[in-house]
Amino acid sequence: MNNLSALLLGVIQGLTEFLPVSSSGHIELGKALFGVNLEAHEGLLFTLVVHAATALSTLVVFRKDIIQILRGLLQLQLNEASHFSLKIILSMLPAVLVGLFLEDYIQLLFEGNLVLVGSMLLLTALILFFANRIPHTQNKISYGKALLLGFVQAIAILPGISRSGATISSALLLGIDREKAARFSFLMVLPLIFGSMAKSLLDAEGGLFTENYLAPIIGFFAAFVFGIIACQWMIALVKNSQLNYFAWYCASIGSIALFYELF
Repeated sequence: MNNLSALLLGVIQGLTEFLPVSSSGHIELGKALFGVNLEAHEGLLFTLVVHAATALSTLVVFRKDIIQILRGLLQLQLNEASHFSLKIILSMLPAVLVGLFLEDYIQLLFEGNLVLVGSMLLLTALILFFANRIPHTQNKISYGKALLLGFVQAIAILPGISRSGATISSALLLGIDREKAARFSFLMVLPLIFGSMAKSLLDAEGGLFTENYLAPIIGFFAAFVFGIIACQWMIALVKNSQLNYFAWYCASIGSIALFYELF
């Protein structure tokens, strides 16, 4: 991977991790477009680096929320912060189970399967179209709804299905307040990202060496900067019912991917 490809893939990761257009699907499309074909250890290193960058950008954007949650938890009593934390933990369980028992199969789905990516992008577009029509509500996130969003997040592991798009859209369909839906969607994935990174590091065979360490560094900073921009932008878009733009985008990119692969 050259430095320019690392920069562009970092930008793609930063933007698409938060915008409802599927980061995994776009990374696969980007690799195909730029002709990037990494060795297993190099691919793992780059993936860990850019995911660490977007996780860090989430911490920066939601630093006040996270500090408030931690302060509430330190009081060691049932309060709004502890209830919120328990809902986050509950929402993680389905994705954790999928990651533990279906990880190898899921990895195969990610390897250049543009037909699957294109099809899932079209599905993402359909979900966004429906969710954008939901009227504004003020409902909170219950434990039952948190678990349902967890199942949606587990399904969104498939390449081409936007995790943020699927979870935010599902939250809107469940009648959850738009801003609460966006914030919960971004915070519920943080423990999973850090857990997945830790597991990948423990499972890494032969280390995480590469001949060009500048490329992962460039990818990290690109993903971090554009992750902050995209995260803040997405919250505003959800509040203002502007998901249709991304629905059309996903439909267009999905159609192009299918046409490119099949014809």
